[in-house]
Amino acid sequence: MSDATAEADAWTTYHERRELAVVQPLGSLALVTTQLVDAEQEIWGVPGRWAPLPAGESGLRVIAAAADGIHVDGELVDGEAVVRGKDDPNPGEVVFGDTLRGFVIAQGGGGYALRVWDAESEAIRDFGGIDAYDYDPAWVVTASWSENPEGTTLGFEHLKDDGKTREEVIPGRITFERDGVVYDLAAFKSGRALQLVFADATSGDTTYSVGRFLFLAPNADGTITLDFNRAVLPPCAFSYAFNCPLPPKQNRFPFAVEAGEKNVLAKDGALLHG
Repeated sequence: MSDATAEADAWTTYHERRELAVVQPLGSLALVTTQLVDAEQEIWGVPGRWAPLPAGESGLRVIAAAADGIHVDGELVDGEAVVRGKDDPNPGEVVFGDTLRGFVIAQGGGGYALRVWDAESEAIRDFGGIDAYDYDPAWVVTASWSENPEGTTLGFEHLKDDGKTREEVIPGRITFERDGVVYDLAAFKSGRALQLVFADATSGDTTYSVGRFLFLAPNADGTITLDFNRAVLPPCAFSYAFNCPLPPKQNRFPFAVEAGEKNVLAKDGALLHG
């Protein structure tokens, strides 16, 4: 088996796993609600009343009767309970029933929101697949990597933040040349990886309009591999309840990256969120 065939087979397996991942109980298609809680309130689709905690504390307070059937960290709520946020070393978990679960996340602009996941969501029921380009070894690009001074950041806009930016740590510079033009890209830290948010001439045409993600790691020899065949759709392509980062100016390519994922499709072949 040639190297190219092996890489194509590996991509096929990767793509199949992606399609399985998004339909899991906590997959991207299962997210049905993300609601900021800045005062005591109800949240669509789930029981109880939800309220913020005092400033500096992680999470939300839930007020519910035993009949509501809300379990926080395995305990039935009959009165009040605190659901710790995902930014806490020991985040809390909410179970509303056989198919509904919840987590609390910190919001970029401050405060906390409840996220609700439905293992039997309409999006999961309607999902037909992730449309993608065929594997193309020409879209495996070797770029240069150089570390930035510690603390280097860049402001990233998010889809629902009305033009406001969130500062993200940019550990290094990614540069490569195409058609005589040098591109200097910004990728921010995402766990143990780097996350490149990019758009190109296919965005809004043959691929999702907001852009796509590529997860990277520097090589030991001072290079970094951009395998655009592994470009993935952002979570907001699967659920409107996500708030995704947008590509900064330097990550917007004038050429078409005809590799990676294109769009989320329904069973009838139409765009799932068209």
